[in-house]
Amino acid sequence: MSWGRAPFEVIGAPRAEHFMGVQSKVILGNYNWLSYEDVFVRAFNFGNGLQMLGQKPKTNIAIFCETRAEWMIAAQACFMYNFQLVTLYATLGGPAIVHGLNETEVTNIITSKELLQTKLKDIVSLVPRLRHIITVDGKPPAWSEFPKGVIVHTMAAVQALGAKASRENKPLSKPGPLDIAVIMYTSGSTGLPKGVMISHSNIIAGITGMAERIPGLGEEDVYIGYLPLAHVLELSAELVCLSHGCRIGYSSPQTLADQSSKIKKGSKGDTTMLKPTLMAAVPEIMDRIYKNVMNKVNEMSSFQRNLFILAYNYKMEQISKGRGTPLCDRFIFRKVRGLLGGNIRLLLCGGAPLSATTQRFMNICFCCPVGQGYGLTESCGAGTITEVWDYNTGRVGAPLVCCEIKLKNWEEGGYFNTDKPHPRGEILIGGQNVTIGYYKNEAKTKADFFEDESGQRWLCTGDIGEFDPDGCLKIIDRKKDLVKLQAGEYVSLGKVEAALKNLSLIDNICAYANSYHSYVIGFIVPNQKELTELARKKGLHGTWEELCNSCEMENEVLKVLSEAAISASLEKFEVPVKIRLSPEPWTPETGLVTDAFKLKRKELKTHYQADIERMYGRK
Repeated sequence: MSWGRAPFEVIGAPRAEHFMGVQSKVILGNYNWLSYEDVFVRAFNFGNGLQMLGQKPKTNIAIFCETRAEWMIAAQACFMYNFQLVTLYATLGGPAIVHGLNETEVTNIITSKELLQTKLKDIVSLVPRLRHIITVDGKPPAWSEFPKGVIVHTMAAVQALGAKASRENKPLSKPGPLDIAVIMYTSGSTGLPKGVMISHSNIIAGITGMAERIPGLGEEDVYIGYLPLAHVLELSAELVCLSHGCRIGYSSPQTLADQSSKIKKGSKGDTTMLKPTLMAAVPEIMDRIYKNVMNKVNEMSSFQRNLFILAYNYKMEQISKGRGTPLCDRFIFRKVRGLLGGNIRLLLCGGAPLSATTQRFMNICFCCPVGQGYGLTESCGAGTITEVWDYNTGRVGAPLVCCEIKLKNWEEGGYFNTDKPHPRGEILIGGQNVTIGYYKNEAKTKADFFEDESGQRWLCTGDIGEFDPDGCLKIIDRKKDLVKLQAGEYVSLGKVEAALKNLSLIDNICAYANSYHSYVIGFIVPNQKELTELARKKGLHGTWEELCNSCEMENEVLKVLSEAAISASLEKFEVPVKIRLSPEPWTPETGLVTDAFKLKRKELKTHYQADIERMYGRK
């Protein structure tokens, strides 16, 4: 496991290079590594130290921290000592954090200096049971401001406390299979986040199923961890790697590649230094890579561009025949592959559907399989993963060995498991990876989970799937995304978004409709470079905000959408009739998307309420 990249090989915070008076950029050195023995000792001592601070087995302790080695060390300590780990996204807002901490009644929280000072400081007084705050990266300077009775410790101090305690001071309680390991708060695409109770046996079942789909997993593999560890995709992926002796190097979205926002121009990003063989990603990140590379291709000379397109099409044809293209890989795609270090042998995508265009692009240009997976926090992240040799797009693979999947009729949407040629319906996941339920929310647990006559636990996902003849699953709809228009037509908002999101003009899109109106509208985050170029061609001028607020610009974008909708075979009633261009991007920090970049429809509706009324006409 890596301790992260330190500036010039010194463990500590990266040295920031400030220039232009605005952006903080860093030059990072080499990775510093910890052995599995080092990690075990640190985790054992940390757990013992928490025990000395009064943490009891089967009681809750929270972690609110960015993805880093200390997060995983703290988690392993909690697993060892049977402490129930409450995970909260680092991007959650104040009310959601307070809700999670108070609902789980935690007395201890593990965090970082930055999050303590930027987010926790203002809400500590709203969490009356809190007694100990442990910072993973040193004590913050102004910690005396906290309420009486709250003590701030460093992780190192707690580990030292645990190391000093008697060697006889073993964990008071070893975890049992049905004991709660994690209470994972979802980022929640609707309302306040819910805490999903995940048992130790759920985790073992989930990672067993996932590992079986990754051939040759072992000590030669290097995994790059940068997605939020509070998300089930990243936590499961890292636990799979640890269970097989892989190395894990930590990164962040801001330092991932040479072109990342916090890497000073001319210096190296984390993938270049680490050269990972395995990587997980959400579709938002893969879409971004695809658009950036295609923008670069469009800027090439005519000869270079035609050569790239020729090689791309040739390789696509060869892949369909099961053949390799070593010369194209070496001379045409090597530079693109180098964006992620050059050694990637498997990319795993989860969290949301990946478009066929992006998946095919990643297959071809990064010269490796792109495995799509399907799972939920409630199924411990496990459900399906595609086989590495399956280059079909739009599928998420067959059920993993830890679970089985069946389709339930959904009459309102017109999906039946007797449909021909492919059975369709709501996806139900059953198996030992299906979790216990929602913390302190019996009603929601009863609505989403059930046990069959044999005692097997099942999860009703709310997603609509379709089985191919070979047993592979496709996600084709979502119950919550289906809207009935005034005239009676059903519109799948997710389908509309997926059809239009790959346009270079669009960075993000949210389709909206309701039963009181007869047409679909949309909120769009346009690509600044593409929109500015479109405005220039049409003779429109103004600042970025002025262009986004321009009716003429909206009409020009609508024309592009309409053309794309025809080629994507959308029905006329599915195509957005009116749109709102947003000058601000949607990030987890804005509260408009989750940490996996899924749309938060309720929040987006509230945010754009005035625009909805304008586009539909005030009633």
